[in-house]
Amino acid sequence: MKNLKRWIDLQGAVNVRDLGGLPTTDGGEIRSGRLFRSDNLQGLTPSDVSVLVDTLKVRHVVDLRSGAEVALEGPGPLAAVPEVTIHHHTLFAEGGQHTDVAMDKVLPWQKRLPEEDAAELRVTGFYYGYLRDRPDSVLRALRTMARGDGASIVHCAAGKDRTGVLCALALTVAGATRESIVEDYVATGERIEGILARLRSSETYRTDLDTRTADDHMPRAEYLTQFLGVLDTRFGGPLGWLEAHGWTAQDAQTLRGRLRD
Repeated sequence: MKNLKRWIDLQGAVNVRDLGGLPTTDGGEIRSGRLFRSDNLQGLTPSDVSVLVDTLKVRHVVDLRSGAEVALEGPGPLAAVPEVTIHHHTLFAEGGQHTDVAMDKVLPWQKRLPEEDAAELRVTGFYYGYLRDRPDSVLRALRTMARGDGASIVHCAAGKDRTGVLCALALTVAGATRESIVEDYVATGERIEGILARLRSSETYRTDLDTRTADDHMPRAEYLTQFLGVLDTRFGGPLGWLEAHGWTAQDAQTLRGRLRD
């Protein structure tokens, strides 16, 4: 994958980047300035808001946080911007108490599942659990990303797991190569120390983070590869899963057109 300068440097968020420039299977690339991904947007400064809204023309925020996170942290500064619409599409099945930072450990919420459900997720991983538990949110989030009246930015807490899954699906629909999708997921690791420092400054997330090292939180290629492999095996690929849950050819054409044309 080309060494692109896709990072957006802000004062109040550290894991912000443009998905534009990623190579596609037909020799093209994802269009820049259409879809961004980020960690929590709670700490944006007025200057950051100006960069996102005025310079990058962000008009839609796809917030994948749980209801608890939104209640505890608030909607964030972009909620006060008239030009921006916040779309809350929780995936809910996060690791830890409030966030998604513990994906490679035994998850507290799994212990409350019926045994057959917990056994299923031990095989498929909890990335697949997002899709299993909230297919409605997944489809609505992707349809929001396809809107043509300005750019979209998708985020959760760390901008790693929930955001990584949704971006992987969107990029697949748009025809990005799987190698580039996995490499983009892993890129969050370049800023993991800053991400964790931000989350530890919040009581909402601190408890989930205090007992683990930064290395434990690294996004690893095998995590996303395993998730996509489950979709390949069970549905013939991510598009097969989407279609099984109501995604239409028109949906695919609209999102692909938004991210390619």
